[in-house]
Amino acid sequence: MSDTPLFDAMVDFFKTDEWPFIQLEDRPVLSMNFDGKNAKWTCFAQAREEQQQFIFYSVCPVNAPAEKRPALAEFVTRANYGLIIGNFELDFEDGEIRYKTSLDAEELALNATIFKNLVYANVSMMDKYLPGIMSILYSEISPREMIDQIES
Repeated sequence: MSDTPLFDAMVDFFKTDEWPFIQLEDRPVLSMNFDGKNAKWTCFAQAREEQQQFIFYSVCPVNAPAEKRPALAEFVTRANYGLIIGNFELDFEDGEIRYKTSLDAEELALNATIFKNLVYANVSMMDKYLPGIMSILYSEISPREMIDQIES
């Protein structure tokens, strides 16, 4: 385990990598924006010191309306199958869609590379699948057809 608390190491990474961020209400959570090729969205980085866990979320800029959630659930399930680092999540209550990467940092020597790999894997996956998410929400294309287009 690093001599530096997880939160401090997380903050150092985002400062060094020049990500503007704000800390949420004295909690170990940072909020920031990311401008991908396909859209701009909000990200959250969280340090869970007691559990020694780092979590990074990309939150889709739109929520799925109730009538589109079943199709989006299928899309997310198909997208998640085979993903190695991270996964999509869909909140069936409010339609929030996000991509999560996480790390158990216990016994790890924390460095910028650890954070960089998880953060950039995360935003690249959100950017890759975001056009598909939007197609599911705003057209009648099937989730399977959309995943085939994205992954071919």
